[in-house]
Amino acid sequence: MHLLVGLGNPGRGYRGTRHNIGFDVIDRLADKLSIPLRAGKGEYLIGSGSVTTYEIGLVQPLTFMNNSGEAVLDIRDRFDIPLDRFLIICDDFQLPLGHLRLRPEGSDGGHNGLYSIIYHLKSTSFPRLRCGIASDLLPPDKSLASGFVLDSFTAAEAPLVDDMLTRAVDASLSFIVDGLEKTMNRYNQKPSL
Repeated sequence: MHLLVGLGNPGRGYRGTRHNIGFDVIDRLADKLSIPLRAGKGEYLIGSGSVTTYEIGLVQPLTFMNNSGEAVLDIRDRFDIPLDRFLIICDDFQLPLGHLRLRPEGSDGGHNGLYSIIYHLKSTSFPRLRCGIASDLLPPDKSLASGFVLDSFTAAEAPLVDDMLTRAVDASLSFIVDGLEKTMNRYNQKPSL
């Protein structure tokens, strides 16, 4: 089984914000694959289905972004899935809006959700798909980024966001079917828009 975990914050007030891109990707995957998300046995929503011959799980932690690792550790222990079969999907304010970056491992890069996952798993060796959210609205002082990531996208940004979400869904499915290296080669590029 592969587990695709989208990071975000639960609740209506966070919908459509930059920090909830991971949730948005999982929502689109759930729609595309007709996989309903339901309350899991821990602090997360989960749904299961298949892509070609591969069994998959879609997950949205409900622990809020900064405690994402609690839910991911619970899922890892409950399903006993190797970390290389996880794909953590999150926003990245270091990447320009619309860019995707898939990596097999690495640091948290200043992302509190990834920090929490690394802390709880005691490992940096899990694939992650970062979705760029940076724009001209990002404050030059990165210590002020917390307000930026909790803002909604502007109407002018909507086409780039929609394109990025479509490509993130495709990259997530490619990760399962084609593997990490092929997917990195295909999707770690500047968007066409």
